[in-house]
Amino acid sequence: MPVSKTVIISCAGMGSRLGMNMTKALIKLHGKTLIEWQLDLLKDVEDVRIVVGYQYTQVIETVLNKRKDVIFVFNHDFRNTGTAASFVKGVKNTKEDNLIISLDGDLLIHPEDLKNVLESDYEFVGVCDKNSEEPVYVNTYLENGIEKVGSFSKLNGQYEWTGLAQISNKRTFNGTRHVYQMIEPFLPIRILKLRSQEIDTYADYENALRWIQKYYQSSEYNLNTKL
Repeated sequence: MPVSKTVIISCAGMGSRLGMNMTKALIKLHGKTLIEWQLDLLKDVEDVRIVVGYQYTQVIETVLNKRKDVIFVFNHDFRNTGTAASFVKGVKNTKEDNLIISLDGDLLIHPEDLKNVLESDYEFVGVCDKNSEEPVYVNTYLENGIEKVGSFSKLNGQYEWTGLAQISNKRTFNGTRHVYQMIEPFLPIRILKLRSQEIDTYADYENALRWIQKYYQSSEYNLNTKL
């Protein structure tokens, strides 16, 4: 990787909208938990921090069975806060001049696109075409030929917010609700379009099963091959 990076995975939430009585990091997709899918793609990143809360014991056990060098951060107020609060806790004591990747614990990213994320050296907001039931939209505009985020919206926009962003740790981070709300004071920021699938509802979960078959089984990233 060209620059030093920290990845913060926010998976402290209860996953209430999914209706499977577990935090989304632990749901199984083709025999592998969601957090394992993410960790396989992040195997070459040295500084991975996972923010835990609900069912933290099971999450930690699952992660440690995959790799031992992850830093765990606790969001004890997970019932009342969102991913921004988890991110703020995870970003503490990161190396000077690091780029920080905020990754929601309910997100699948295409392997090739995540490779592009890890190789990038600029701040961006990850966007995708609308594919989830309850999206947060991203409104963009062109500035000197570069497409940038102007605002987020629950009503409409050109793209959907993925739940992934890359921000410099020179920023001052505040917030208790959602990462996209924490990012709003930093706008405009350029976009990076990704192939991704967020899992908020059971319909999203069913879409994710098909999404993995489409992007993994039909490519070099075969479902039966360890990444």
